[in-house]
Amino acid sequence: MWKSRRWLWILVMVLVPSIALGQGILPANRIKKNADGILSIMAFSVVPDLTSSFLSIDDSQVGSNRLFMTQFAGGETVSKKTPVYLEGSIALSRFDPTYVETMGREARRLPARWNTISGTGGIGYDIPLTSELVLRPIFNFSLGHLESDLTLASRYIGNKLDTDAFDFLKSGKLNAYGLGGSIMLDYTLVKPQYEVDLELRYTNIQLRTFDSSTAVKGNATAEAASVYARYRAPTGLTVMDRPLRYVLEAANTVYLGDQRGMLGFNNLSSVGVGLEFDSSKYDIMISRTRLVARYAFGQNVRGFALGLAVSF
Repeated sequence: MWKSRRWLWILVMVLVPSIALGQGILPANRIKKNADGILSIMAFSVVPDLTSSFLSIDDSQVGSNRLFMTQFAGGETVSKKTPVYLEGSIALSRFDPTYVETMGREARRLPARWNTISGTGGIGYDIPLTSELVLRPIFNFSLGHLESDLTLASRYIGNKLDTDAFDFLKSGKLNAYGLGGSIMLDYTLVKPQYEVDLELRYTNIQLRTFDSSTAVKGNATAEAASVYARYRAPTGLTVMDRPLRYVLEAANTVYLGDQRGMLGFNNLSSVGVGLEFDSSKYDIMISRTRLVARYAFGQNVRGFALGLAVSF
């Protein structure tokens, strides 16, 4: 996934699990629990990972999407002479926990829309073990921001919450930074007939809040181990005066940190098939474009994805 070419990945995945998110009674400790949970959900975004780079969780009990997450990412090694590896990603997510306020005999659902943006960077160094195998230690750093947008809920809750919790729902914020690292084994075999890529990666990033609302201070561990495999070969067809390639992919990620069990699963797998277009003959910025359709599955979850990658 993270190769020496300059790739920008735009990953789109829709997952439909049999779990419910964020519904509960209104007291402040429930708000704090969900706000702490969003820091754990943010952990999905800060780890460069194919299988969870886009999540759209459908709450089957409420009938609407409760969590939306997407990631734009890329990575490259500067050159063989300068084997410094650089990677970066920007992720967006939206979390819609639903609170139930009981006013006498009447129960009302209260919206609390939380939007997050996070970014992760990485600096690594390629240590060649063989002509095809590279060991790559990476230093990672992350920064995330969450804002709460309380709209209709404010007219119902009044003073039923303690000050800290109500202030967070009304105009609160959560800022988080993360420091950690990754270790990667990257195997690349290039033949005239085909190309094989295999990557093993372990990532651990410690997230901590700063300059945040009093009710939602905390920390979380973003920890995951993943394997990614890709096979590319010519189809025999020519497009844009270059061979059109087909692509086969497989990936699996095991969540080891606070993400583990957070959304009802401990690991995600995906298989994919796609096409790669070569536009290097033309004087344009993009030299290759890859489209891959993926099927993702795991405990209590399944879904489909469309991935787009471009090489400059």
